[in-house]
Amino acid sequence: MREQPEQQAPPVQRLRIRYAKRGRLRFTSHRDFSRAFERAVFRAGIPMAYSSGFNPHPRISYAGASPTGAASEAEFLEIGLADVQDPAAVAAALDSSLPDGLDVLEVVVSAGGSLADRLGASEWEITVQDVTVEELAAGVERLLATEEVMVERMTKKGLRTFDARAAIVSLDARACDTKHDLQGSCAILRVVLRHGTPSVRPDDVLAALREISGTGSGSAALAQRLAQGPLDPANGTVGDPLAPDRDAAG
Repeated sequence: MREQPEQQAPPVQRLRIRYAKRGRLRFTSHRDFSRAFERAVFRAGIPMAYSSGFNPHPRISYAGASPTGAASEAEFLEIGLADVQDPAAVAAALDSSLPDGLDVLEVVVSAGGSLADRLGASEWEITVQDVTVEELAAGVERLLATEEVMVERMTKKGLRTFDARAAIVSLDARACDTKHDLQGSCAILRVVLRHGTPSVRPDDVLAALREISGTGSGSAALAQRLAQGPLDPANGTVGDPLAPDRDAAG
């Protein structure tokens, strides 16, 4: 019989991390980021806990990763440690070990439960070129007045058709401000999307707009996640998934 591997001790501390994908690093895939993060953990000398088995892996749990090509200020993961560490020191060590554009924003002690369960919705900003805010607002009005809008997207399981409208909690159009150095006209969509299966993404919202009104057909768009966390059904806003951990740790 094959000799059984040594069982690893369970983590003595779990930390939850919020990080950002900015600039050109928004094109980093989830697989590329996970490799970069594991290298950063090693360079930073973080005392990671490891899984048991014949191929032990550092205890890192990812949740709610943004699609490749989207910038984000609200990406989350959880790590398990073999020793108790100061969250602020871990944040500084990891941030200095990651490339610019993959930036650690916050580290808190986990109070338990599932991190994924706290990520119920996302707020996105989508900058759309070659469209006026009036055209985009008219499309938004038609989309919100429609109960169901079916869109198609290629997934790992093949081409899937699903309702994009059901995930939209709120949606509005606004003018680009002076910080957007874009050629020609542009407008901005702000949308809160409820998470589900399959997950509705910013490009699905644009596809739904094109299906309903033709708005933005052929236009380039840049998406940025502004927030990700629990959905407040009373006002349709996205909360902070790390706030309970901060309260428990304090």
